[in-house]
Amino acid sequence: MVSNDRQAREERARLRTYQARQQVHAGKQRRRSRDNVIAVIALVVVLALATAAQLFYFNGGPGAVDPVASPEATTAPPTEAAGENTGDVPSADIAEGRTWTGTLTLNDIPLGIELDGAAAPQAVSSELSLIQSGFYDGVSCHRLTTEGIFVLQCGDPNGDGTGGPGYSYGPIENDPEDGVYPAGTIAMARQGGNAYSQGSQFFIVYDDTTLPTEPEVGGYTVVGRVTSGIDQLQTGVIDAGVVDGGTDGSPVVPVEITSVEVQ
Repeated sequence: MVSNDRQAREERARLRTYQARQQVHAGKQRRRSRDNVIAVIALVVVLALATAAQLFYFNGGPGAVDPVASPEATTAPPTEAAGENTGDVPSADIAEGRTWTGTLTLNDIPLGIELDGAAAPQAVSSELSLIQSGFYDGVSCHRLTTEGIFVLQCGDPNGDGTGGPGYSYGPIENDPEDGVYPAGTIAMARQGGNAYSQGSQFFIVYDDTTLPTEPEVGGYTVVGRVTSGIDQLQTGVIDAGVVDGGTDGSPVVPVEITSVEVQ
C-alpha cells in the first residue's frame, strides 16, 4: 500500500513537472510571437518615419519649410486651400511668352540670369512683377543646404522660410520629369503636397541635385537659370558653409539680394 502511495505521488510530481514545463514552453512561444509582432511594427514605424523625414526634408525645412528645395528643397507661405490661387496673383501674360535676361546681385556677386516666360508663364510673370516692384531689394537668402541637395534659397521677406508676397499660386510648371535639377537652375519653392503654394521664395541650384516628384503635385517650377557667376557664389558664400557646422540652415555668410534687373 505504501509502495502504491509513493508511486502515485511520484506520478503526480512528474505530471506537475511536465505541466510546468509545458507552461514555460507555451509562455516562450507567446513571448516569441509577441516579440515578432513588435519587431514588425517597429520596422513599419521606422520606415514610415524615414519616408516622412525624406518628404519633410525635400518639401519643408527650417521654419516649416523650404526645396528642394523638402529642398524642403523648400517652403512657401501657407495658403488657405490647396488646389487654387489665393490673393492677387499677377497675370500670366506679363511674361509675354519670351525669355528675359538680366542680373541678380547677391551681396556684391552678380549672377547673370535667364527667365523662361514660355516654359513657365505664370511663375515668370509673378517673378517679373515682384522684380519690377522692388519687392526683392534687400531681402535675404535665408537657407543653404550642403548635403544631398545643393541649393541656396532666397526671397522670403521674413527671412525664416515663412514669408511671401501676400498671394500664392500654381500649378507647377516646367518641372523636370527625371527630377534632376542641374547646377544653375532657378526654381520656385513651395510647401509639400501643395502645387498652389508658390510665392516669392525661389532657390538657386549650385550643384546638380535630384529632388522628389510628388504624385498628383509634381516637382518644382523651373523659372530659369543662372548663366554666369556660380563660381563666385561658390567661393563667396557656399564654401563658408552653414551656421554651427550644419548642412541645412542659415549660411555662415549672410546673403542679401542687392538688386535684380531683367529686360
